[in-house]
Amino acid sequence: MKLSDFDFDLPEELIATRPATPRSSARMLVAEGCRLTDQVVTDLVGWLRPGDRLVLNDTRVIPARLSGLRHRTGAQGATSARIEATLLEPRSDGTWAALVKPLKKLKINEQIVFSDQLSARLEGIADGQGHLRFNLTGEDFDAALAQAGAMPLPPYIAAKRPADSRDLQDYQTVFARTPGAVAAPTASLHFDRPLLDALAAMGVTFTHVTLHVGAGTFLPVKVEDVTTHKMHAEWGQVSADAAAEIAATRAAGGRVIPVGTTALRLIETAARGGTIKPWEGPTDIFIYPGFEFHVTDALMTNFHLPKSTLMMLVSALMGQQAVRDIYAHAIAARYRFFSYGDASLLLPAGRDRRKPTP
Repeated sequence: MKLSDFDFDLPEELIATRPATPRSSARMLVAEGCRLTDQVVTDLVGWLRPGDRLVLNDTRVIPARLSGLRHRTGAQGATSARIEATLLEPRSDGTWAALVKPLKKLKINEQIVFSDQLSARLEGIADGQGHLRFNLTGEDFDAALAQAGAMPLPPYIAAKRPADSRDLQDYQTVFARTPGAVAAPTASLHFDRPLLDALAAMGVTFTHVTLHVGAGTFLPVKVEDVTTHKMHAEWGQVSADAAAEIAATRAAGGRVIPVGTTALRLIETAARGGTIKPWEGPTDIFIYPGFEFHVTDALMTNFHLPKSTLMMLVSALMGQQAVRDIYAHAIAARYRFFSYGDASLLLPAGRDRRKPTP
């Protein structure tokens, strides 16, 4: 299975830099097996059924992008250097792993001042990442980070414009509640309260799980044999209640539909033994064609990067040729791509477990 099998040509103008307003007005391409239908996200009420369960990732994106100054006094006097840091994940020793640029302008134990309240010292370097110890912890750190930090927009958006105050809301789901992600579960950005209420009123139920999306989600696949690719691990949790809800839906013949590839990867991690169970810890599950899905019946997701692990995941669910057809249609119909782009609802053939009417 070659990396080139998951490549396609995408016109740059189809890369979205702002989301649709309102959120649920984004376009949605429904793939029902090989049948394609152009819709909008609010049309979900016509495609879902009473008894279906949407699995939502309730991770909360932290404003992980920081800009500060390193001050140094030497024989030639006082000098300063601008330092950019993108927080990746907290480490067990209390430091944060971070992408620090330019790392070469920072020495071990030197301080970076990000604001009047927030600063950090470089305590170590490993695998090209800096380990930063901040002057604050707990709620004090959260409050100072909220003031000093900016949303960590994906590289393909950040290259076109800087993050601004709109992104603090736009790049956060309406049901986010557990801080820790440095990238949004972007399919969930299409949901607003009116849509959630409409779905609940028609009998669709919701389960919340948590997967803290890391910056590794944007790392390119560098091997030609994709089966040898190693995924970046991300922390997740499927509670006992969440596992029981998903199991009950499957037993009743309802469909389990994760919203986003992060929710899908997490529940399939928790179901590696064949049935869904409570689970907590880091997952590096890699889903590519040939994968056996244990709990996923369908998927709502955005349109993904060429040659990405997410293209491999949707190809595993729908089939490689079906995904080629889906993406060819999306490009021809001018759908908007990536994190702030439009949605797709993927309903693979042969996975409808609806119980027959007696």
